[in-house]
Amino acid sequence: MTAATPASGPPSPALVDRIMVVMEAAFDPAYGEAWTRRQVADALTLANTHALVIDADGAAIDEGSAAAPAGFVLTRHVLDEEELLLIAVVPGVRRRGVGSALIAQLFAAARQRGTSRIFLEMRRGNPAIHLYRNFGFEPIGERRNYYRMANGERIDAITFATTIE
Repeated sequence: MTAATPASGPPSPALVDRIMVVMEAAFDPAYGEAWTRRQVADALTLANTHALVIDADGAAIDEGSAAAPAGFVLTRHVLDEEELLLIAVVPGVRRRGVGSALIAQLFAAARQRGTSRIFLEMRRGNPAIHLYRNFGFEPIGERRNYYRMANGERIDAITFATTIE
């Protein structure tokens, strides 16, 4: 995973561009889950925030790559814990292992950073629950009516965690 810290300056525009390509394709506007370009760039300027963008074959896309981005993961690491802030896969390649490749690569990078536990939060009813469960994530909490959809409806948030070795 590539890291962006204040010491390294702002994130590369190419990294943010690739994340935004996936973001704009992957998130249904009805749920209001997508981040803006500014939110992504700002997050990547924070210490211990990490991003990984991969292609449809699960290969990491670096600065010079011409490969089309198929998915990304954005995380924040503190002490021995990591929070999965966002994960997204372009709809045309879903159910082909891209999400699994992202999480597997996240786990490998997190282990190298000394992470022992990873957290995430998702809206109730998100079909990605099956992906998370396959990687050992278990529910540990709930926030009632936490998310607000574009139509004003409220949806619960569920917090998950898993331990990695």
